[in-house]
Amino acid sequence: MTETERLLLKPMSTDDSEFIFELYNSPNFIKFIGDRNIKSVKDAENYIIAKFLPQAERLGYGNYLIMLKATGQKIGSVGIFEREGLEVHDIGFSFLPEFEGKGYGFEAARQLLETAFSEFGLKKISAITSKENIASQKLIEKLGLQYQSTVRLPDDEVELLYYELDK
Repeated sequence: MTETERLLLKPMSTDDSEFIFELYNSPNFIKFIGDRNIKSVKDAENYIIAKFLPQAERLGYGNYLIMLKATGQKIGSVGIFEREGLEVHDIGFSFLPEFEGKGYGFEAARQLLETAFSEFGLKKISAITSKENIASQKLIEKLGLQYQSTVRLPDDEVELLYYELDK
């Protein structure tokens, strides 16, 4: 677990299935990231087991739950992901609608970037986002990542904006 001024970040676990169910079915998640076909809390648990836990066990990092330090309320997630179609691990983030636009994304992602470079030994981080997701683009740029090109992930027809940051 790591913390910032206002937030706690802890590795995602199956205990967070209800939260992932809510987050992954929020309108902006589906609009900008995509429908992960999580239709129940059990689906969310299976998604965590299949997608998050193997990478965390293999690499020692992955997706982190973001909680408010003051209350322990779960508000979002931030992670560094090994993603098919990208040579560089990418950072991604998402929040419940009521916690967007409050600076939590920058605070959490900045902390995770620092940890990725200092503790995980990464030398470069990427980020991807849709052309329509202006808020995500602004956050990625505020974090210091530079636009490189457009990319398409395997089995995806959507062209994404691709950014990188070298340590």
